[in-house]
Amino acid sequence: MRSAKIERKTSETEIIVEINLDGCANYEVSTGVGFLDHMLEQLAKHSLIDINLQAKGDLYIDFHHTVEDSAIVLGQAIKKALGDKRGIRRYASADLPMDGTLARIALDISGRPFLHWKVNFSANKVGEMDTELFREWFYAFAMNSGITLHVEVPYGDNNHHIAESIFKALAHALRKAISIDERTKNIIPSTKGSL
Repeated sequence: MRSAKIERKTSETEIIVEINLDGCANYEVSTGVGFLDHMLEQLAKHSLIDINLQAKGDLYIDFHHTVEDSAIVLGQAIKKALGDKRGIRRYASADLPMDGTLARIALDISGRPFLHWKVNFSANKVGEMDTELFREWFYAFAMNSGITLHVEVPYGDNNHHIAESIFKALAHALRKAISIDERTKNIIPSTKGSL
């Protein structure tokens, strides 16, 4: 089973995450940031990755540390669970519509972290979460998972839908990229022989 557990404790946050890449979309998420919980639940549901993430953070300051650190540990857990990445499809993309919003994600589980971000929000908050924190989450996730990640929303008319559509698009792209290709299940998908 491709699973991992990561614990991170700093003066700002204390987070434990357990994942199973070959799961059934089971999730138990508690970060203290309601909208982030909703997004991580969407990520689990649509990627079929089991996610148990429990976080305690310095929310009395703001949500930044909890949001960023949750992405760090989730990214590290995915990287660890993938191991040497033998047999994965590696590349994937997803276009995800949500009413008047379209989100596009393309990713490569390359071992070379990168984030291209082209997402604009028309409000400073969705629920109680600052919209600027979505980029922080995706950046920390890409850097710690070792994924090249391109995120774009060419148009969108609702900030909740913009945020939710990018998490759902990430979920669908991850689901494809981490899946095992039966024809190459014993092969690392790179001419270098490692990722």
